[in-house]
Order: sequence, then C-alpha cells, then structure tokens
Amino acid sequence: MSAPRVGFYDDPIFREHDAGPGHPETPERLDAVARAGEKLRERLRFLQPRPATREELLRVHTPEHVDTIAATEGRTVRLDPDTQASPRSYRSALMAAGAVVDAVDRVLLGEIDRAFCGVRPPGHHAEADRAMGFCLFNNVAVGAAHALAQGLARVMVIDFDVHHGNGTQHIFESDPRVLYLSSHAFPFYPGTGSLDEVGQGKGRGFTVNLPLPAGCGDAEYARVYREFVEPIGRAFDPELLLVSAGFDAGTRDPIAPMNVTAAGFAEIADACLSTAQGAARGRATVVLEGGYSSANLRDGTTASLQCLLGDAHARLQPTTHPSFERLLSVFQRTLRPYWPALASR
Repeated sequence: MSAPRVGFYDDPIFREHDAGPGHPETPERLDAVARAGEKLRERLRFLQPRPATREELLRVHTPEHVDTIAATEGRTVRLDPDTQASPRSYRSALMAAGAVVDAVDRVLLGEIDRAFCGVRPPGHHAEADRAMGFCLFNNVAVGAAHALAQGLARVMVIDFDVHHGNGTQHIFESDPRVLYLSSHAFPFYPGTGSLDEVGQGKGRGFTVNLPLPAGCGDAEYARVYREFVEPIGRAFDPELLLVSAGFDAGTRDPIAPMNVTAAGFAEIADACLSTAQGAARGRATVVLEGGYSSANLRDGTTASLQCLLGDAHARLQPTTHPSFERLLSVFQRTLRPYWPALASR
C-alpha cells in the first residue's frame, strides 16, 4: 500500500493577525508549526490556501456575524475580553477558513488523502453569531458544512484541544450528520462540555463530551482515545474525519493544566485516524486550534504529521489508576445508550 498523500497549508497572511499585546495567541506559534512541516518537507505537499467565500461562511455563521468581522478590516476592534481583530485579521480569518475548505475539496476529489492546516486565528470557540476565545470564524465547522454540501452523509469532528469547542458543538448539536466529539479539561474555559451535553433533537447522541480532570497525561489520554473515541468513531463510520488539533493539552503549555507529551499526541492522532478507516477510506483533515508553547506546537505537529503520513508509533501503556477507572465507568454509563459499542469496553 502506498504512503498517504498529505497536504500542508501555511501562508504569511496567518501571521498578520494580531491578537493584542501580551496575548498568548501569537504569530510566532506558526513558526513552530512551520518548523515541523519543514522537517518533513520531502514527504508533504505544500499547498496554497484560498479565502473562504461568503456563501461558505454563511453555512455556519449568521450574516450579521460575517458582516461584523468584515467591518474590522483596516481597524483594531475588541470583540470580547479575549478576542481582538487587527487591521489584517479579517483577511487572515477568511484564509484560515478557506484553507480548510480547500483541503476538504482536495481530499474529496482524491488529489490528496489527508491534510494539515496550520492556520490562525483558530476557530472552534466561534459561535454562529459571535467571535470568542481568540476565534473569529469557526474554521473546522466551515469545513464540515462544506463536506455536507458536497453530498456527504456522515462527517466526524474530533476536538482534542484542552478547551471545549463550544462553537462547533452548538453549530451542529441538532444535526445527526455530524458527530462532534471533544476531550477537554473540565471545569475550564469556556465552561461548556459537560458529559450530559449530548446534542439536541435529531442530533441527540451525536455530541460526545469527554470532560477530564486537570493533570491528565499520556496514559489517561490513551485510555480515553482507545476505549471511547475509537469505538464511537468506528460505529459512526464517517465518510470524512476533521480534527480540531489543539496542542495546549501539552505538558509545557502556559495556560492549561494537562501533561500530554509528543508520544501522547501521536497516540491521539493514531486513534483519531483509526475512526476513518471505514467509509472515509482514511480521508482526514487536521486543523490547528490552540497551543501556546512552541515546543508543544513543534512536537505535537510533528507527531500528527507522522501519523498522517502513515508512520508507525509505539503504543502507550494506559493508566489503571482507580480514580480514573471510576471516571471511565461514568463515561460508559452515560454514553452507552447512544453508542452500544461501548458495552464491551
């Protein structure tokens, strides 16, 4: 079997978004991501993003929200206590969302098998009608909606950012065509993502939250991803996988409480990709979200790219700590009615 063809997206415009003095979401974050891409340059296809269209944004955002962000062009505007638009942020945000759409198109057309979008501003906190949490447009949601518009019936979004992706959850929580699954620190910003948030109406059961206590590392994430993410994803059998890749679960992140290393990020990426081995035929697009340590961004991106390229990695030894076992039992009791595959965990 030939190695997967993997596209890598980066562009200077992503460094022109300025989140404000002292803000952790800096342009330099992408330098660390780019270094990981350069290490693997001979095995990757470096691709040029294009801006998202208004039509593509309106699949997930209200016209008023799109207009609000567009009106910031050429100005510096505070959108919420954590989120600022600078004179070039609108253009950066258009290109970030557009990179994901372009990646989805190329994957679905068979030009590439997988993609990594090293974009900013990030997206998963952006709601349909407002910016928040460093995010202007919801990049991964725009990509998922685009996939649905191309005729796909099942799209999975896995979000391993340390913060819950409230925007992505809310955008799709009534839509059974999109399975949104998030592992995240809890209670933690933004305060959403409890275990009992499982979706609404026809989408009930197609939102899966795996809230984790502070201090979890490789062994804990290995259990969660192998025993919950993998079987749920395989049962859903998506036609395309999208991943919100936040490397702020890393051990050196300055604003988050987790302890994942490069080996843990490799385990997470491998488990994610295993959910795409059925109808998706391995097709996946990974989208950068958070991560505020250069070392974590470099190591996490490298680990993710190596998995996308099909490289093997050493499987981790999962934790058997009694308190974590109890947490997993609670996860199982809550989620098994929606996902019978968990009965044999």
